[in-house]
Parts: sequence; C-alpha cells; structure tokens
Amino acid sequence: MIALITGGSGFVGRHLADHLSDCGDEVITTDISDGGPDLLDQDAISELFLAVRPDVVYHLAGQADVGASWENPRKTFRINAEGTLNVLTACRQASVKKVLTVSSAEVYGKVNSEELPVKETFPLAPASPYAVSKAAAETISIFEASRGLNVMCARSFNHFGPGQSAHFVASALALRILQAKKDGEAAIPTGRLDTRRDFTDVRDVVRAYRSIICNGTPGESYNVCSGQDRTIGELAEALMAASECSIDLVPDASLQRPSDLPALRGDNTKIRSHTGWEPIVKFEKTVKDIIDSTQSLIN
Repeated sequence: MIALITGGSGFVGRHLADHLSDCGDEVITTDISDGGPDLLDQDAISELFLAVRPDVVYHLAGQADVGASWENPRKTFRINAEGTLNVLTACRQASVKKVLTVSSAEVYGKVNSEELPVKETFPLAPASPYAVSKAAAETISIFEASRGLNVMCARSFNHFGPGQSAHFVASALALRILQAKKDGEAAIPTGRLDTRRDFTDVRDVVRAYRSIICNGTPGESYNVCSGQDRTIGELAEALMAASECSIDLVPDASLQRPSDLPALRGDNTKIRSHTGWEPIVKFEKTVKDIIDSTQSLIN
C-alpha cells in the first residue's frame, strides 16, 4: 500500500511514517518545511498527488498551534480549511482509495463536566480560531464523502510523546523543568494547572490513524483519545518525578490562552468498536520518554 503523508516532517508525521513503514507500507512524505508544496497551492498539490498516485493519504499538515491561531486567525483558517479542500481535490484527481483528515477535539468547544466524556454525536461548538478552522475542514471532508470520496476524520485529543515541539504543554513543561534543574532554579512559570486534558501517546495515535484507514467507515469521524483525563498539574508532577527533581509551579497569566477549556475527556468507544484499536502505551512511559528526549536539548 502506497501511503502519502502531508505534514510528514512534523511531530506526528514522523511517528506515523515510522509506524506505516513497520507495517509494510511504502511511505512518501511531503512537508512545506522540506520544500514540499504549500497547502494553498492547488496546482502544486495536485501535481504531486498525480505523480505519486498514492493508495491512501493521511492529511496531517496544517497550523496546529491553538495559541498562534488567535494572533493570525485568517491564516490559520486558510491553511486548515482551504488547505484541506485542496488536498481532497487532489485526492479525487489522483483516484486515491482512502483518505484520513486529522481534526481536533477542540471542535467540541466548552463542554460541561457533567457531560463528559465527549462522544462523536456531540454538537460542534468551536471556541478558538483554530477550532473553527478544524470544524470547517471537517465539514469539507463530509461534503467530499457525500460526493463519493472515501474520506474519514480523526478527532484527536491531546497527544504527547518524545520529539514534540515545546509549543505544546508536555514538552514545554519538560523543557522548563529540566532547565530549572540544571540551573538550580526553585520555580518555573506555568499556565493553568487545574485544566484537565485527555492525553494519548503519539505512538498510540498513529496506530489509531492507520486503524481508521484500514477499518473505518467513509464519512465518519472518530475520537482518538485515551478516555482518561488528568490535570496539567498532575502532568507536571509526573514530569518532575521522572526527572528526579521538585520545583515550584508558579501560574503565569501570560501563558494562558484567551479561551481555555476547563476540562476535556473523550469517549473512544466508536473507534474501538469499528477498528479494534485501543491505547496501549502507559502514561508513565510516555512521560519518561519525553524527559529522556528533552534531556538532550539541555546537555
């Protein structure tokens, strides 16, 4: 099976490429950071897809930073929504058999704690420019599925693991903790510590993506999540335990987003029942691997 990954040089893209190769797929990646076509260049995207003629496409490329979306909402919308339209148009032109577009749990917006866990049947109520762009991309995917394109969508909750950018909470905390340990500092700044999130190891996430491609239903969206939620404070404590240090956590308003959902936990019943996928990497292992991979940035 020839698999093309957009955003293949990103955090998830690299892990996905490794997983697909291990499964015996022929993997081709494209990423703007490596000279690949811009998502907003329809002609270039179509030319690439027609040249490669992939069997399946994993569309991971996009603007994934929620905080940055507040600074440039128009750019975020164009990359994530219009970019998805361009990719799906190219998939149709190249007769791609199956497509996975990657969305986000952010599309659910603010959900009351008593309503958790979130199911795919919940209404979409995006509460950030990033979430709006992803909800629009999903709508485009549904439209293309109605026209016969075999496209499915993954609504990914927070994923973390070794090699993630420090723009994301787990890696950012790990970097601050290890730097403070090295420098002998007693405290580090943090965002809100009571926010609850559903974290899934990136290696489980990429397994989920392939399981959806292989066994998912066209036109359907699937939560990709662990089904458990933890506070950011618990995550920070686990990272400190793995780094064998104790540091004070000082909330810093500048690190908080304009709209931060207080709690989010997903229901993964649908992906389990449709594909047989389930998360297998323990939270503690992921935390240790994050610390180990971040340590090399400090030394």
